[in-house]
Amino acid sequence: MDATVQTGDAHAEVIRRGVPAEARAESRNAACRFTDGGTIVVSSHLAAHIRLGDEISFPLTIDSASAGTELYVRTARSSGRAKDLYQAPIRYAAQPKADKREQLYVRAEVSSGRLGISSVHLLCDVLRDHFYVADRGRPWERQPSLYDILRATPANTLAELRLAFKLRQLELCAAGASSHDHGAVERAFNILAQPELRACYDSLLKDLSAPVLFPYGGFGSILVSGDRSRDGHTFFAARILSFQPEQRERRFHAPLRRFDFHSDRAIYRDARRKLELTLDQSSVPIVWDGTWNRWKHLLSAKAELQGTFVRTGRYRHWHGEWHLIQWETALPSRVRARLPTDVAEQVETARRSYHRFGEFSEALSQIRDRIEQEPMEREQLRGLCWNLGLPGDFDVAQISWKPDYDHFFYRQLCRRARRLYLFRDEYLFELEREIAAETPQLGHATYLFSKPRSIEGFLATYTGATKEAIRQNRANLAERLGFLGRVVHGSNPKIWLRALKQRLGEAVDYAQVASD
Repeated sequence: MDATVQTGDAHAEVIRRGVPAEARAESRNAACRFTDGGTIVVSSHLAAHIRLGDEISFPLTIDSASAGTELYVRTARSSGRAKDLYQAPIRYAAQPKADKREQLYVRAEVSSGRLGISSVHLLCDVLRDHFYVADRGRPWERQPSLYDILRATPANTLAELRLAFKLRQLELCAAGASSHDHGAVERAFNILAQPELRACYDSLLKDLSAPVLFPYGGFGSILVSGDRSRDGHTFFAARILSFQPEQRERRFHAPLRRFDFHSDRAIYRDARRKLELTLDQSSVPIVWDGTWNRWKHLLSAKAELQGTFVRTGRYRHWHGEWHLIQWETALPSRVRARLPTDVAEQVETARRSYHRFGEFSEALSQIRDRIEQEPMEREQLRGLCWNLGLPGDFDVAQISWKPDYDHFFYRQLCRRARRLYLFRDEYLFELEREIAAETPQLGHATYLFSKPRSIEGFLATYTGATKEAIRQNRANLAERLGFLGRVVHGSNPKIWLRALKQRLGEAVDYAQVASD
């Protein structure tokens, strides 16, 4: 049949009438040829729902409508189907609220819609029957509970749920179970492992009319069946046929000091609060408790984390306006973590250091008073610590350590230092040909100075200087101290190390930088 081109101020679209005359599978997609000779590529899942006589609408510039592309299918009423199909990328799915009929629903925003539809209206029952069930082919009354799917109970902790999930995976693999069964088990765990979603599901078990959350806040490609509103701006979904969240694989190292430790879980958030990952005590070979938050800043260990992250978000009221805050969170079923082999030893060292800070607080106060007035070399400080009764293995560098400081910077400078001085809240490293001033705190920079003839003379001048005065060369301070410049810490320590090596005249081994 003929193709019809419609244009307007709001959008431009191509409408083709009829089913593809031919469908050819291409991996996960299907290449469909229209009866008039045109061709479009759609997801195989969508192609399974298109019938003869349907009318397909999609943006003018689109020739491939795989998952994530906006596409509208007006079903042929002669086929006996009363509902249209709509596929679109969605952004944030709002919290449940009641409509005029007192029915609870969730509104999902359409991202960059070009067919005139701005939102998808999803009744809570529709969300429940897609995301919170094990078998989407059964009515809610005949559904096994998600706990039954995992062979767990509502009383189980997160660690116990993960253990049950792992055992079920092994059982399904041994039995040669279908991908459908594997998907049901994984979906059950991803719902029950997230506290907010678990509370939502527990409420549904007690009351079918309870509000239902869109898992992880939406953000993905949705395919629904339903009807378009009279004004054309809203699609009322009667059923969710598929949903694919925005996701990507990530692998990185995270310092343990960045975790918030709770009795049943440890939550990692990066410095910009754009990444979130949760560990439980069956996912790593170490046991923690809430007291770790007292001394975690003394931990230098990092965890190697890997997972599948999905985009999520939430509106927050700030300065009189509502703002959509977005971040990425790891799916519990896809989280992998590996700790250093000596992590138990590092934990014990940090715990012992924290205890000593309290036990020898008076002596440490005297030391801080001394370094506030004059720089003191590390060996000199060790002798002072010994005279004040501190154990000989006490690390004097921790006197100035700030909770958010990355041990990487300190370790790299120590490798190159002949001597280390502590002064106020700084470290002064005497390198082979330079002096490096380092503030052990997030967001600072490493200041580099040329090697002076007399270290004592340099220290005497430096004690009366400020960083701002050095940068602005007040009273020729920068010239007198031989200021060479600074290397900003930044969010990626490897970039800092590469810049530091260049400043120090070292050969930059990029492979070594990547592995440090």
